[in-house]
Amino acid sequence: MHHTCRLTPFALSLMLCHLPARADDLVLQRVLIDGSRASQLGIADSANAGSVNQKQLEMRTVYRPGELLEAAPGLVATQHSGEGKANQFFLRGFNLDHGTDLRTTVDDMPVNQRSHAHGQGWTDLNFLIPELAARLDYRKGPYSARDGDFASAGAAAITYANRLAQTTASASIGQNGFARTLLAGSPDALAGNLLYALEVLHNDGPFTRPDNYRKVNAVLRYSQGYANNGFSISAMAYRAGWNATDQIPQRAIDNGTLGRFDAIDDSDGGQARRYSVSGVWRRTGAAEASKVNAYVIRNQLDLYSNFTYFLNDPVNGDQFSQPDRRVTSGVDATHTWHGHGTGINADLTIGLQLQNDNIFNGLYNTRRRERLSTTREDHVVESSLGLFAEHQVRWSDKLRSVAGVRADTYRFSARDALGFARSRDRQLSPSLNLILGPWAQTEWYLNAGNGFHSNDARGTVDRVAPAPGLARTRGLEAGVRSELLPKLQSALSLYRLDIDSELVFVGDAGNTEAGPASRRTGIELSNYYKPFKWLALDLDLAFAKARARGVATGEDRIGAVEGVGQFALTVERGPWSGALRLRYVGARPLIEDDSVRAPGSTTMNGRIGYRLASGLLLEIEGFNLTNRRNAAIAYYYESRLRNESEARQDVHFHPAESRSLRLTLVKKW
Repeated sequence: MHHTCRLTPFALSLMLCHLPARADDLVLQRVLIDGSRASQLGIADSANAGSVNQKQLEMRTVYRPGELLEAAPGLVATQHSGEGKANQFFLRGFNLDHGTDLRTTVDDMPVNQRSHAHGQGWTDLNFLIPELAARLDYRKGPYSARDGDFASAGAAAITYANRLAQTTASASIGQNGFARTLLAGSPDALAGNLLYALEVLHNDGPFTRPDNYRKVNAVLRYSQGYANNGFSISAMAYRAGWNATDQIPQRAIDNGTLGRFDAIDDSDGGQARRYSVSGVWRRTGAAEASKVNAYVIRNQLDLYSNFTYFLNDPVNGDQFSQPDRRVTSGVDATHTWHGHGTGINADLTIGLQLQNDNIFNGLYNTRRRERLSTTREDHVVESSLGLFAEHQVRWSDKLRSVAGVRADTYRFSARDALGFARSRDRQLSPSLNLILGPWAQTEWYLNAGNGFHSNDARGTVDRVAPAPGLARTRGLEAGVRSELLPKLQSALSLYRLDIDSELVFVGDAGNTEAGPASRRTGIELSNYYKPFKWLALDLDLAFAKARARGVATGEDRIGAVEGVGQFALTVERGPWSGALRLRYVGARPLIEDDSVRAPGSTTMNGRIGYRLASGLLLEIEGFNLTNRRNAAIAYYYESRLRNESEARQDVHFHPAESRSLRLTLVKKW
């Protein structure tokens, strides 16, 4: 049957009219040529969803790989320890700790680690190589049946390229002992492409005891075909070790006992390993599309921390160790039927997500990384099966809908010193998205859905106060996206998210901590303006109100950032390129009655690049250009220093890194 393709926004959303084989070529060319942000009209299901292309990711100035996620408006990634530790994340009124409620994937492999020794949903992105990232897709809220666990605040998916436009070699040096080299290419091989990348990095940071962060990172991938019709097989390996300067008490800074970059326990730190093998297979035609991916990931972590110093043990100190060894395996599969020719275009997608984690972790008291006693040791096996169906319908030129339903079942098994225990939990999660328009290049969105996050298996089988296996979340959202003004893309969303329980398993204490139900409401505004081909401006603002429910009056504050702002200017003209990025992270309460607060902070980063002859690029990156004495993260709790006779409540903070510069030489051929 003859099929006519019209390049309307809706046609693009249908996989470029489902043309076979080279369906991704147009998108690839757009990324490589001008790097402008693709229109989401007729494509996105909400005002908070978007995609950031390779060129835009390349123009970002990131101090650490996890900050690449900040390309999603309103998301903040920071650090409160050594560089090898998973980042701390903030989004939509959540203090996401190290990743809970932010589902993150790299090449369809889950990054969040369930039932982790240090924190549920542990998201370590230090294995990420930014130069390989072809795309970052993000959406916020529990409105997609595809996402499942950890996606209540948002979901971010990073996709690596199968092919690089040119072979790349780079060398970087910088202040504070920074050095990095990278070699990456994708030559033709055996009727396909063989992508390879090797990264070696060292960084000390500004700390009195250098971080001595040492990282070796490698990727090897063989692929055939194209993004929508082909397959790839990938192997990744990552090894790192570091020292950590954890947060320090404000009172020690005020009395001159410590400097901002000093440490109390100079033996804190860790080692991390990650090895994975994965494969993806895709087929796309005019009537159907299929995708299957499978993965096996081995993660290892040895983490040593001391947050309270000499509170519990005045002689040996309070350092503790949290080793975690796991093998994560899984299979994801989706199949879509495209319905056309009846006057109403409809897609029906069904999917399966199967994951198993075999985990050995523990909690030990240590002194200078030497084990003194055992708090707990656990063998956890956690399995989950998720089934979903999603129906997308274009009812008319001005009305689209996406209705979904998801069913998840979890099995938790844990063995500790007292024996073996198991539990189960399941949940049904419906969602509905209505998209109205466009009128005058403007679309309106109504979104509603249920989601969840899983709790640590050790908490669900606790013999005294078991936690629910799955904590339900409920989201509502209204939004608008407009391109009415020439060369300006704007999106505005208002949302509400309820969580049945903030109850979590606390890895640092080895027990379950009760928490109330909660509600988050907020507003987000995102703007992208490209007045000229060589100039782009971004302005993103987000405000959130997070409150516990069912608690005493005046005791309902949740320690999450209340406001986030980001302004970015990107220039690329002739041989010159540059970017300037201003980031504001608002104040937040540190205790429930709001009597102690962490102040807001502002940071400015930038880069300048110049293309020399023979494919050479010289770049200078600057971080914290105004050298602000900000806190990267702050907490309020009880601790005791060696010379103190009793414990004291105090603000404990990890300083933001001081101003630093990095020089990079890139050769492409």
